[in-house]
Amino acid sequence: MANSLTSKSSDSSFVKKIDIVSNKTGQSVSVVGGLINLMYYESILKDSVRATVIFADTGNSIDGKTALDGLPIVGEERVYLKFTDNNENTLDFNDTLENHMYINNVTPFGDDSTKSAVQLSLTSKEFIMNEKVRLNNRFDGKVSDHIRRVLTDKNYLATKKKLDIESTSNNYNFCGNNKKPYYTLNWLSKNSVSSDNQKKGSSSGYFFFETYEGFKFKSIDGLLSQEKKKSIIYNQSPDTRGQNIPEGYDIKALEYSKDNAIDVQKKLQMGAFSTRTVLFDPFNCAYQVITPSADQKKSAYKTAGKDLPKLNDEFNKSGSNKDFSRTTYMLLDRGTLPTGGGKGKGSEQVKKSGEQNFEPQSILNQSIMRYNQLYSQQAKITIPGDFSLHAGDVIFLDVPELQTDTKNDDINKQNGGIYIISDLCHYISQSETYTKLNLVRDSFGRTGNHS
Repeated sequence: MANSLTSKSSDSSFVKKIDIVSNKTGQSVSVVGGLINLMYYESILKDSVRATVIFADTGNSIDGKTALDGLPIVGEERVYLKFTDNNENTLDFNDTLENHMYINNVTPFGDDSTKSAVQLSLTSKEFIMNEKVRLNNRFDGKVSDHIRRVLTDKNYLATKKKLDIESTSNNYNFCGNNKKPYYTLNWLSKNSVSSDNQKKGSSSGYFFFETYEGFKFKSIDGLLSQEKKKSIIYNQSPDTRGQNIPEGYDIKALEYSKDNAIDVQKKLQMGAFSTRTVLFDPFNCAYQVITPSADQKKSAYKTAGKDLPKLNDEFNKSGSNKDFSRTTYMLLDRGTLPTGGGKGKGSEQVKKSGEQNFEPQSILNQSIMRYNQLYSQQAKITIPGDFSLHAGDVIFLDVPELQTDTKNDDINKQNGGIYIISDLCHYISQSETYTKLNLVRDSFGRTGNHS
C-alpha cells in the first residue's frame, strides 16, 4: 500500500547535519563524517526530548585539532541536527524552528594519539533553563492556563515552541514556592481534569512531555481518544521487501514482545483499582471517607481495549468504604488563596473564603488509578525507521495467536488493538535505521479496525 514501511526502510538513512557551535567563538564544526551512531528519544514520562551522538573525533576536525579540544566542547553548546528516514520524514533541529538541541553531557572514550570517540548527550534548551528558573509568583485560574504561562512567560521557560495544551475544567490557585518549572508542571498534571475527555469525579490525570512537534499537556483519556496514526502488524511471514504486507496495514514489525507481567501486590499497593481517601475539613472538623473503585468508574473511562483487568471477586470486601488497597489522607484545601483581592476587591475574597481550592474527593485518587491502569498491558516492537511517529501517538497493533503451527497468522483478539506510544527511540548507524516503540494501554481485548 502507499507510504507503507517495509524491511527496506531499515537500511541506512540520511544524517544530513550534526553541527556543533562553539560557546566561545561561535565557530561551528560538523561531525557527520565521523558519525558512529545517533539515537533520538521521546517519552510521555520525560519533560524533554533527548539524543545521543557517538562520533569518531579525529585530529583534523578543526584547526588541526579534535572537535573536543578545538572548539572546545565543554557543555551547553548549541547543536544543529537534521536526519531523514527512508520515507523522507525529516527531523530538523535548527534556529528557524526554535528547537535546536544543546550538549548536556560529554563523554570521551577510546583515546589514543591520533583519534578518539566521543559521546554527546543532547537535550532541549528548556531542560537546561529549568535548572536556572524558579517560580515565585501566585497563579490563579485554570490549570491549563498555568501550564501555558510557565512555558511561555519571559520570566520562566520562555519557549517559542508549539504548544498542544488540552483545556482543563478545574481551577487551582497556588504559589510557586520557589519550585522549578518542570516540577510544578508535573505536580499540576496529576491534579487536572480535562474539560473535553474526562468527567470530574470519575477520571483525571494528565501527562506533560515534549516531542519534536513541541510541548504537550494531554489527559490520559485524551490520549486514548486520538485517531490512530499507523497500523502495524507482526507475524511470522517475511515481508519480502514490502511485497507481503497484508492490506490495510502501514508497517510490518521486525520484532515484538509483550510484557504483561502483572504484579498483583504492587498494583494493589499503588492503588490501581481501589483507593480510599480520608478527608478532614478544618473549618467544621468534618471527617469523610471516600472509596472510589475502577469498576464503579469504568463507564466514564475512554479505554483502548474492551475491558479493564478483571480481578477475582473472592477478594472483594463488602460494606461501605471497606474495599480498598491504598489510603491517602488530606486536609481540605478550603479558604486558601481565594480568587479576587486588589484595591477595593477584598469583599470578593471574603465571599469565596469558604470555597474549596482543590477537590481531592473528585480528582486525587481518580488520577492515581488512571496512571496505574494505563500501564496494565505493555508491548515492545521494533520497526524500520519511521520518524513520523512521536511519543503520545496512537497506533493499532495486530499480532498472531500463539499456536503450535508456526505459520499461523490468525489475529490475537486479546493483545491486538489500540496502544499509546509511551517511549520511542530512533536508531541510526552507517548501515541501518530502526525505530523502537514501548506501547501501553489500560485494558485488554481488540476493538476497532486496523484499516
